[in-house]
Amino acid sequence: MKSHSPWGTSKNPVKFRIPTADNLVPIRLDIEIDGQRFRDAFIWNPSDPDSEVVVFARRTVKDLKLPPAFVTQIAQSIQTQLAEFRSYEGQDMYNGEKVVPIKLDLRVNHTLIKDHFLWDLNNFESDPEEFAKTFCKDMGIVDPEVGPAIAIAIREQLYEIAVQNVTSVRESRINKKGRKGFDYAQASKANGNAVDLFKLFGNKSSVLRKRKEWDAYEPIVDLLSNEEVDALEAKQERSNR
Repeated sequence: MKSHSPWGTSKNPVKFRIPTADNLVPIRLDIEIDGQRFRDAFIWNPSDPDSEVVVFARRTVKDLKLPPAFVTQIAQSIQTQLAEFRSYEGQDMYNGEKVVPIKLDLRVNHTLIKDHFLWDLNNFESDPEEFAKTFCKDMGIVDPEVGPAIAIAIREQLYEIAVQNVTSVRESRINKKGRKGFDYAQASKANGNAVDLFKLFGNKSSVLRKRKEWDAYEPIVDLLSNEEVDALEAKQERSNR
């Protein structure tokens, strides 16, 4: 028996939310004041009172011994990102039965991770942190900062997809001809030829991989030397300038 999708169709939209069990907001900070830079990424419960933002900013500045000026900048950046998320709450979105590609291409300290897999948007019990934890265990990654970075990268992409689904609803109402939506690959689970279930990290994950593309999309994890890390950071610094 075919299960009912929690995502709305074009005729039956649902209210905006990120397709994860907890519907938390990915927050990314990149703040520079007087030559001192602070970068961080984490998740935030949008139901928390706004006063918690200031408390968090003050505690972060105190713990990391940052200049006091960072308190205001950190708080404002978090509040701006939360306000953007809340601006979509209550709005209609629809997605239908779909899986979307998620790409990982990140470096955390000395660990370089590249991966490409499909994520089932219809699983509202999915847990990116649980997936990241299992991924690190399977790949023998011991750096404790890698797992959270992977989870954040997944959450940011799922958030973007959810926002684009809201945009699709808006556009379809303005233009009856509509648009086919965003350029994410689609594949119905009902079609066995389209998607083969390669690896499922428990019921808290939504990961699918195309069987015919195992070799092309096999996860890549490299440990970089100090010299390689320095070279990458120098290249990034030149790019930022």
